[in-house]
Amino acid sequence: MAFEPPQRLVRALGETAPDGDDWLVELPETAHQAVTLRELTVERVQVPGGRSSLVVLVRRADGTPAVLKLAPPRFRPESERAALARWGGVGAVQLLEPFVTEGVLLLERLHPDLSVRSLPEAKALLEAAGTLRRLWVEPPGDHAFETVAERTGRQAEAMRVTASAEAEVAGLVGAALAAREELLAAPPETRLLHGTFRQSKVLAGERMPWLAVGPDPVVGECAFDLARLVRDRVEDLIASPSGAAITRRRVKRLAESLEVDQERLRGWTLFRAVESGVRALRVGRPRDAELLLEFAGWL
Repeated sequence: MAFEPPQRLVRALGETAPDGDDWLVELPETAHQAVTLRELTVERVQVPGGRSSLVVLVRRADGTPAVLKLAPPRFRPESERAALARWGGVGAVQLLEPFVTEGVLLLERLHPDLSVRSLPEAKALLEAAGTLRRLWVEPPGDHAFETVAERTGRQAEAMRVTASAEAEVAGLVGAALAAREELLAAPPETRLLHGTFRQSKVLAGERMPWLAVGPDPVVGECAFDLARLVRDRVEDLIASPSGAAITRRRVKRLAESLEVDQERLRGWTLFRAVESGVRALRVGRPRDAELLLEFAGWL
């Protein structure tokens, strides 16, 4: 079978690929080797798939359905492997094998086309929040996960560069950076976090109704993880005449239901929305940037 990467993946990697990166060029052969080594039968490549990895639906030699996931090093697949091992299938997709090949993960098969986002909004938020809570565990004592301070530090530098060239975002960037500094001064807890959690990252499963997939794990406070969920379905929020009020209620409701400080959640939501908006602007996605920065302005 030809392992043709979906166009969504090709476009996304093209936005971020460093000079000389040949991961996409080598991907078909890498996928073929991974399948052969594990004696897998390929059903299909998941389309449209994600923006950072190739996902292939396969069956193991005994007929068990599984997922083969291949990701380039810059998206930290070994960090994902370590987080999935720590969670052990509680709240997250199950890792089916220990380390075999760098950047290649064999995972439990969920229902790839059925995410919690298919539910009505209130129910989707409730189920997503309940899934996220199960992931907030103590990190291993010898962990090598990136911290929230480290990740947001890199992001902050990129935001400053963009703000210096794009005057119209300077005010929001300044507010987001100030919020980050204040939040990092006294974090209330340290947990292993999903890192990129949102409704589309929660898929229907057989072991449990809903399980998280696709973490970019980080260690830090819970409000940082929850912040990305606040802006889910941002396009619907922007289209609503009461979007700003709905957003404020969502911050309050999520903070109360998951027992995190409301102001800390608001601050991390502001930082993460501005960071995403500025990054979208930088890579040439002005419509996404407009939505995210308008949302950030409500906070």
